Amino acid sequence: MTDESLAALPDAAPERRRGSGVRLVYETLRDEILDLVLRPGSALDEVALAERFGMSRTPIREALVRLAGEGLVDTLPNRSTIVAPIDYLNLHHFFDAITLMYRVSNRQAARYHTPADLARIRAAQADYAAAVNAQDALAMIAANRAFHAAIAEAGGNPYYTQFFVRMLDEGRRLLRLYYQSFDDRLPQEYVEEHEAIIAAIASGDVGAADRLGRAHADQIVAHIQALLARDDRDDPAL
Repeated sequence: MTDESLAALPDAAPERRRGSGVRLVYETLRDEILDLVLRPGSALDEVALAERFGMSRTPIREALVRLAGEGLVDTLPNRSTIVAPIDYLNLHHFFDAITLMYRVSNRQAARYHTPADLARIRAAQADYAAAVNAQDALAMIAANRAFHAAIAEAGGNPYYTQFFVRMLDEGRRLLRLYYQSFDDRLPQEYVEEHEAIIAAIASGDVGAADRLGRAHADQIVAHIQALLARDDRDDPAL
């Protein structure tokens, strides 16, 4: 190819830079929202964010759209954007639904998993155990999502998987509160709950997988409920 033909090619660098910019903004804001640095209900001003990240408003807007798709930000009727509030008054509905999905996904995985599914589940659990040992709360949240999403995918029902992953995404800030209550030093027994779930799935024990899913959800829900009942008068965000 000649120098002239090379010069005639469109420059893809700006698009790559924009894609990198979107990823930077998305990952930074996502982590700040999940880590509760950006509080529920706080404003996200595109102009201020563009100044902060030193880029145009286009990648800022694209990152916010991605965060909205994960339920982490809301766009209001006046087109302003805020960190999505947590609907504490209706959490009992969320808890009922996610408990059911823990059970359903475990049961389905115990019935229909393949060796490749088990490998993915175990890899996610290894990441989770490493994050717990490192006391890295954001890595724990990400690895926990990957672990339960892999179980859901092993069940082979894409509708269950899509619904459960959406619920896992919506619950990430609650999970942050859960880890925060342990000062990010999660007791080993809770890591071992995942191992018991894997063993039940691997053995095809549908009943045990169901019971373990229910127990796993119940202890998390009970802990978060107790935490909120204790703290709701002290923290305006709650």
